[in-house]
Amino acid sequence: MSTSSETINSATSTIKRDKIKEAVIEIVSDSGEGAQKCGQSLGTISAKMGNGVWTVEIIPAEIRPPARSKAGASGIRVRMGSNKITNMGDHADMVVALNEQVLYGRIDQNAYKPGTYLLIENKWATHTEETKVAYEQSLLKFKELGYIIHEIPMEKECLKYVSDARKGKNMWVLGLLCNVYDRDLTIAAEQVKSIFSKKSDEVIQSNLDLLHAGYKWANENLSMHFTIPSKPSEGEYVVMNGNEAVSLGVMAAGIELCSMYPITPATSASHALAETIESAGGIIHQAEDEIAAIGFAIGASYAGKTAVTITSGPGIALKTEFIGLAVMAEIPLVIIDVQRGGPSTGLPTKVEQGDLLSVLYGAAGDAPKIILAPATIEECFHYVILARKLAESFRSPVFVLTNANLATGVQPFPRPNIKSAWFSDPIDQSKWKEGVKAYDWDPQTGLSKRPIPGQKGGMYTLTGLAHDEESHVAYDPAINQRAAESRSRKLAALKQTLKEPIINGDQSGDLLLVGWGSTKGAIEEAVERAREKGAKVSSLHIHFMSPMEPGLKPIFDKFKKVMTVEINYSDTIGNPLITKENRRYAQLAWYLRAETLTDIDCFSNVYGQPLSPIKILQMLEKTLDLNLIE
Repeated sequence: MSTSSETINSATSTIKRDKIKEAVIEIVSDSGEGAQKCGQSLGTISAKMGNGVWTVEIIPAEIRPPARSKAGASGIRVRMGSNKITNMGDHADMVVALNEQVLYGRIDQNAYKPGTYLLIENKWATHTEETKVAYEQSLLKFKELGYIIHEIPMEKECLKYVSDARKGKNMWVLGLLCNVYDRDLTIAAEQVKSIFSKKSDEVIQSNLDLLHAGYKWANENLSMHFTIPSKPSEGEYVVMNGNEAVSLGVMAAGIELCSMYPITPATSASHALAETIESAGGIIHQAEDEIAAIGFAIGASYAGKTAVTITSGPGIALKTEFIGLAVMAEIPLVIIDVQRGGPSTGLPTKVEQGDLLSVLYGAAGDAPKIILAPATIEECFHYVILARKLAESFRSPVFVLTNANLATGVQPFPRPNIKSAWFSDPIDQSKWKEGVKAYDWDPQTGLSKRPIPGQKGGMYTLTGLAHDEESHVAYDPAINQRAAESRSRKLAALKQTLKEPIINGDQSGDLLLVGWGSTKGAIEEAVERAREKGAKVSSLHIHFMSPMEPGLKPIFDKFKKVMTVEINYSDTIGNPLITKENRRYAQLAWYLRAETLTDIDCFSNVYGQPLSPIKILQMLEKTLDLNLIE
C-alpha cells in the first residue's frame, strides 16, 4: 500500500496550509476504542518526520469505566513541534472525541481554551432520545465555552470498511489527523503495518484502508490544514516511552534477571523486557507477590549477577524489609520505582512524585541508599546502566525513580551507541585473597570488595543481623557503630565524585526553581517564557537524590527566594488551620531544607496530572508580582 499512500500524498500536496510551530492534539474516547494507539502512532509518525514530540496518556482509574461518562475518558495528548518538545504543553489546539461526554473531565482540568477545535463523533445525534438530548446540550455548552465544533461522521465512514466501527475509528482518525497536520502518509502506512504486524494480511489491509479513508475525508471536508516544519536531525533517532527505555536500559546494562510482580504503571516495562530479554541471554521472573519478587532478585544478586526489580509505590511498601536486608548485607540491587498517586493503592493510573521520602527513609534503622531520578525518557535508558554500575561499585541497592508521566510519554532521542563498558564484568571466580574479610571496610570510603559464592576461600554467612567485618553476628556496640558509619560513608565517597547541578538561566536573581524527575521540561519552558518577559528567575534540576548533589547551599544563597516545583502534596498557607509554623512541605523541599538549612518554599499539587508550563507561569506571576501571561 506504500504506492497508494504516495499517490494520495501527491494528490493532496496542493492544499493551502497554515505554517505553525507546534500543535497540541488530544484523542479521547471510552476505554477500548484505541484512542491511545492512535495518538502513539501520530507521535511516532511525527518523530520519524523529524518533529519534536511528547505524549501523555489519559487513563481512567477503572479498567472498564461506564461508557459515555465524565470519569471514563481514555485517550492521549500529543504535542508536536518544529523544535524539541519536553512536556505536554498548555491547552489543546485540537481534540478528536469519539463521544461528547468524555470531554467534560478534560474541561474540568482546564485542558482546552477558547478556539480549541472539537471534532466530535456525530452518531450520537441520532441515537436514543436521552443520548440525543445530552449530545445537543453538550454541543451548546461547548460553543458557549468558545470551542469550535465540527461534527464528524466517524461511525458512518468506518462502516464502509469494517463491520465493527469501534475497531476501526482509531485508524480512520489517524488518517484524518495526518491530513490536517500534513503528516507523511507513507510513513503513516508503515506505522500501521508495524502495529498490526502480527495480524493477518486482511487485518493489515483493512486498517490501511481506514487510514487512507480518514485522510481523504479530511482533505475533502475540513477547512483547517496545517504544516509543522521539521528540522533535519543529526544521526539516527529512536522513538519510545519511558518504560520501554527502562527495559532497554536493563539489557544495555548487562542485567540478566528482572524479578517483578505486575503493578500499574510499571508493568509495561516488564512486558517490554519479556519480549526481548531472552534474546539477550536473560530471563524475567514473575513472582507470586512483591515480597517474593525482591527476595528472588536479592538471591540472584548475592550469587554474583546483579538483578533488577521493577515496581511502583505500593510495591515499594511491601519490599521495605527486604530493601533493609540488601542495605545491611551490602548486596548490589537495582530497584526501579515507577511512581504513581498514593497513599495505599491511591491513584494507580495517575502521575505523582510521592515516593521520595519513603524511599529515603522508609526502613528500620539507618538504611542509606543511592537514589537517582531521571528527568527525560533518554535518561530512563542511561540511568539504569548507571544504577547497575553504582550498585556493584558501592555494594548497595540503587533506586531509579521514574513516574507515570515518563513511563507512558513518547519522545524521540538519539540512538544510543552500545558500549562494552556498560556491561558488568564476568563473575570473578578467582581465589579469594587470604586475609581479606567479607566486609573489609575501607576506613576512608566505607567500601569493601565483595566475595562471590564459589570463590575459593571467599565463603561467608549472609545475614541481616548486625555483623562484623567477617559477617559474624555481633551485637557489640562499637562494631555496630563502625558498621553503620561504613555504610553511610559510602554515600559520602560517592558524593565526592558528583558535579554541581547546572543552573538554567542567570547565576543569581529573584527566584530559583528547583525540580526533580519528569517536571524538568515544564519548569524550563516556564522559566524561559518568564525570562522573555523580564522575570529574574532561573532553575536547576536535581538528578542525584541520595547522595544529594554538591554545592547547593552556595547556589541557593545567590537567590532572594528558592522554591521547589513538584507533583506531590504540600499544605497551602491560608487554608484552614495551616500556618508557616505547621505547614507540611513538598517532599524535595522538606529534604532540601534539612540538607541546606535554607528557607525553601514549594509549589506542588496532587491532581494526578503532569505539570504544564502555564501552571508554573501562573505561580510565577503571583510569586514575583509580574504580568507574565498574555
